Parts: sequence; C-alpha cells; structure tokens
Amino acid sequence: MKTLSRLWADFVALLFPRLCLACENPLPYEENHLCLECQLTLPQTDFHLEKNNLFVERFVGRVPVEAGAALFYFTKKSRTQHLVHKIKYHDKREAATELGRMLGQKLTQSVDYQCFNAIIPVPMHPQKQILRGYNQAEMFANGLAEVMNIPVENTALRKVKMTETQTKKNRFERLENIEDVFELTNPSVLKGKNVLIVDDVMTTGATLEACAHAILEKMDDVKIGFATIAYVKK
Repeated sequence: MKTLSRLWADFVALLFPRLCLACENPLPYEENHLCLECQLTLPQTDFHLEKNNLFVERFVGRVPVEAGAALFYFTKKSRTQHLVHKIKYHDKREAATELGRMLGQKLTQSVDYQCFNAIIPVPMHPQKQILRGYNQAEMFANGLAEVMNIPVENTALRKVKMTETQTKKNRFERLENIEDVFELTNPSVLKGKNVLIVDDVMTTGATLEACAHAILEKMDDVKIGFATIAYVKK
C-alpha cells in the first residue's frame, strides 16, 4: 500500500511531470535525472578500462597526459547532446554532479587514476559565470571528488579573458580562441599534487590542453589527467 508521501508525489508528478534529461520521457518516482533506459543505453565510452584510449591519443604530441576518460560518447542530435545542453543551459547542475559520481565510480576501479589527488574544473570567466549562475564543470567535479575522495581546487586556475563560443570552430580556431586565456593563480595549492582537469565535453581538446599548459608552465613536475562528461568522436 502506498504511503501518503508517495501518493502526494504521484499527484504532483501528474501536474508537473519530471522528465528524463536525455530522452524527455516521464521519470518514475524512484529515478532522478535519467530514466533507467537511458542509464542502460546511453553510449558509455569505458575509456577507464584502457590507458591508451582514444581520449588520451587525441593529445599525443600536444601535452603529456597520464590518463583521460569520458562518461559518454557525444554525437549531434543525440540523447547525450540533449543531456549536456540541459545541464549547461537549463540549470540542471545537480545532474552534472550525479554524472560526476557515475564517472567517479568507474575511475576508482582503474589503477590509472589512483595517482590523482586534486581536481580542477575548467574555469568560466567570472562575468559568464554570474550570468549563468554556476559552472557546470565545477558541478561535475564535485561529484567526482565526492566518490574519489579528493579535493576540488577551484581557486588554482582562472579564466582571464572572455572568449567566443567554441561550438562552431575547428581545432585551429579553437586553439587560437583560447590562447593565453587561462592562468595559474594559486600554485601553492597544487604543490605535490597530480591534477585531474575536468570539463563537460571534449571536442578537439583545445580547452583542456590550454588549462594543462597554464599549469605546466609553472609546475613542470605535476602529472596531468583529464575527465569529461562526454567525448566527441572525430
């Protein structure tokens, strides 16, 4: 027999149905953010199972990467794209944190990620963050940190220039767009640390690369890793 609270929840759901962020089908009472079907069928990369995976290979000759992983593959007009857009533009920050927990569970099972003891979310320019109200990379980082039991160091790196959107730029345009954009402002918090830099989507890797170089220019003994919600196939 249903409890009073469950009956009330069912009634509210009839008036204001909660929808899966990926497929937009109604969510059952027990599920949050993603329906069970999407949890089972969204294209997971499993990059954490292989050290020299497609994610890591994208950075060969560009920046030394200890490990790299993403939770889902990203293609245009897919459920993964819909999920990411909901997180970025529709204030679904709690979903980003939950996805961080999901990827964190996977990374704790891999020896390749045991060396990391600090997480840095790719920073947003302060003006943009004020307009949006949050940094989705930081929300994702919080979920990773919770499961991996390592701190988020969100004061170590900052974005010092406002840039145009990267969405429609090719690799070289993206690199030019973010040249000298990031700055390591608090090196002391990274002393003796190996850093996992996290973002929402890895397309060409230009943003992650720029963040890594900003750190390595001042701290060449730091090991760098990357983690994102989604990975765009070439």
